[in-house]
This record gives sequence, C-alpha cells and structure tokens, in this order.
Amino acid sequence: MKIALVNPAWRFDGSTYFGCTSPHLPLELGYCKQLLEGAGHQAEIVDANLQTLTNTEAADRVAAFRPDITVITTAPSYLFWRCTQPELTVPREFLDCLAKRGGTTVAVGPHGSVTPRTTIQKLDTDIVVRGECEEAVQSLAQEAPEDVSGIAFRKNGEIVINGSPRSARFTDAPPLRWHDEFIGRHSHHHHRFDREATGYGAEVEASRGCPYACTFCAKIDFRDRYRRRALEPLLSEIDGLMLQGVTYLYFIDEIFLPNRALLEALVERNVTFGIQTRIDLWKPEMLALLGRAGCVSVEAGVESLTEHGRDALAKKCRLTTEELTDLLIAARQNIPFVQANLIGMEGDDPNVVAAWRERLRRASVWANDPVPLYPYPSSPDYRRLFGEPDDHAWERSHAYYLKQFARFSDLQNEHPLPLGELEATCR
Repeated sequence: MKIALVNPAWRFDGSTYFGCTSPHLPLELGYCKQLLEGAGHQAEIVDANLQTLTNTEAADRVAAFRPDITVITTAPSYLFWRCTQPELTVPREFLDCLAKRGGTTVAVGPHGSVTPRTTIQKLDTDIVVRGECEEAVQSLAQEAPEDVSGIAFRKNGEIVINGSPRSARFTDAPPLRWHDEFIGRHSHHHHRFDREATGYGAEVEASRGCPYACTFCAKIDFRDRYRRRALEPLLSEIDGLMLQGVTYLYFIDEIFLPNRALLEALVERNVTFGIQTRIDLWKPEMLALLGRAGCVSVEAGVESLTEHGRDALAKKCRLTTEELTDLLIAARQNIPFVQANLIGMEGDDPNVVAAWRERLRRASVWANDPVPLYPYPSSPDYRRLFGEPDDHAWERSHAYYLKQFARFSDLQNEHPLPLGELEATCR
C-alpha cells in the first residue's frame, strides 16, 4: 500500500498561535513512515514547509504519488501539539487542493484527538486519529477502520467514534532517519539565541508525556503518559543526524527531566542542544552537567511568582520563588540562554513581576511578560471552566480567550480573529 504523509504549508494570520513559524522536522510523520516501511508499505513524506511548497504544489506532488491513503497533520509537528493553532484553515486548504486525489484521507493531531467529529466535518476527511498517531496509521494501512481503536471514521453517512485517544509504546522507537534534502533545508536552530546558527538543526525526542498535571497543559488526549526512550536508539539517531551535518538539536520533550546517562553521552559528542523543563527538578550539580553536555538553551516554566499561584496551577512545586530564582541564575552560569516562562495570574502583583523580571535580566536570565492562558480543550483548565469537551470545544475556548483578554502576549503581533472568521473556508 502507498501512503502519503503530509505537513501542509502553514500560515497563522490572525491566529492565537504564537509558537515558532520556522520549519521543523515532522516527527509524527517520521515515526509513521518508519513503522509503515517496516511493515512493507511504501510511504512518502511531503513537507510543504521544509520543501518550500505551496499547498497547491504539495497536493499535486501527493497526487502524482497516487497514494491509497493520505495522512495530514493538523499542527506543525509534535513539538506544537500542546500549543497548536485552534483553526483548521490550512489543513483544509491543502485537502481542497488535493481534491479527492489522495485516496482515503486521515487527519492526525490535537484537534481530532479531542473533537474527532468536528474535525472530520471541518476537514471533510474520511478518518481522524485520536492521540499519538504512528501506530494507528500503521494499523489503518492493514486493517478496516472498524478494527482500529482510537479513531473516528465515516460510515453510512454517520461518524463513528471508535475508542479513546491512543498512547504509543515509544520507549523502544528505532532511530529516525531523514532524507538529506530535509536536513539540508533545516537551517533553523529552534529556540536558540546565544549565537548565529551554523550547521543544520534538528528536533529529537528523549521522552514523551509528563508525570505532572498542571492545569494549563494541553496534553490529556495526546502525549500525556510519561515514557522515557531507550538510550541506544536515541543516541544512534543523534549520531546519524550529526553525520548529516546537524550541529544543534532541540529536544521536544514535554519535560526534559535530569538524565545523567544521556547527558554524559552527550558530553562525548560535539553537538549543542536546547530543552524545555522545570527548573525545580534540577540540582546545581546537574545543571553544571547539562551545560557541559552542550545545552545552550533552557526554557523553564515558573508560571507564577507566588506559591498560591503555582498551587492554583497544580504545579506541585516544593520550592520557594527565591529558590527557583537561585536555580535559574545557577543555570545561566552554565548555559548561554535561560528563559523563565510566566503565565498571567490574577494574584501576581504587576510591580513585583516587573521587579523580578528586572532582577533576572541583570543576571542575564530572560523572563517573558506574563502570557494569558488559552484554555485548550485538552487541558484541565478547560474541564474546570466548561466540563468535558464537546463538538464545540474549540469555539468555546476561543470565544472565552478573546473575551477575557484585551491584551495578549508580547510574542503576538496582532489581535487574534474570532474562530468562525478564521475557519470560514471550513464551513
């Protein structure tokens, strides 16, 4: 069977999305390709972002491949599933350009994971996968939809939801291998600010999921259960990337936990990397090892400057704000760029926040202007506000966000548009 795996040509005009817009390796599609080819199928990735294609050009390339199944992701890489754009405009645009030339159409991503019926209707696809997608896509290449769990599909004019969101095994995932064209186009070093990028960048996973349940984190329906990947295939993947000219890695792990064996292995490799983590899980000695291993960028969630605020977010943080501050400064003594993330919390005094940010700035640690929370349907916050997500969950989240906040993030350049306006072509 022939399967096309598509990352469309993303754009985010008028969106609430404020993640990185540079191309990244489509890890979810890479895992799909790996499993499909291992099962004897022919799989081809068409990444309009990396390959600088329009959605029309990408659709024509897929049609020329004559696939039996076309899989399209609804978020730009596993890296951004937890902070995705709410609108499905771009995937729908690609599918309209494809115009039924791609066989059975399958959508994967955070949207279908939490609102499968709505996602099928907005995209006009045949199937959506709920949760982590690689094993489900392999099953769909070999079995009837009725026999595959964790999906939704059309049958006799109705949409059938078959089971809960899926969680992939992941721990023994073999090393991903990327075509030289993809690596050769990946000049971006994600979340790197210490120096001008030289050499290629790449994204990798050392773990998946998170053992914590912070209220704002959108992961309940995908990438939730914490799993650590076996060290041998991970290092083999990294070594392969380095042979292709990669000099910088970004670990997309929801939470990069201290891992002495991995860090000591990276000390021996001439590669730099960035991570996202919780600073309260690190000791000064491990932060020093993190720096020696080649880490040049740390994004650390602090969220609130009060213990009450962190408790309200279910952070389960045992450290005081002063202790967190000391660790951030200790990290900066070993790592060129350290960022502390803050969320807009009602109880945090703006003057205290400004003074704390200035204190960190003097220690060369960057702290962002507090970001307002978007209650993603896959977050505990959504369930606290509205109950279990229904078919209109994304619309409800979006309307709440626009109504609650007159001012958004310092990372957003324009006021977001209503979801109905953004998704006019999906109706």
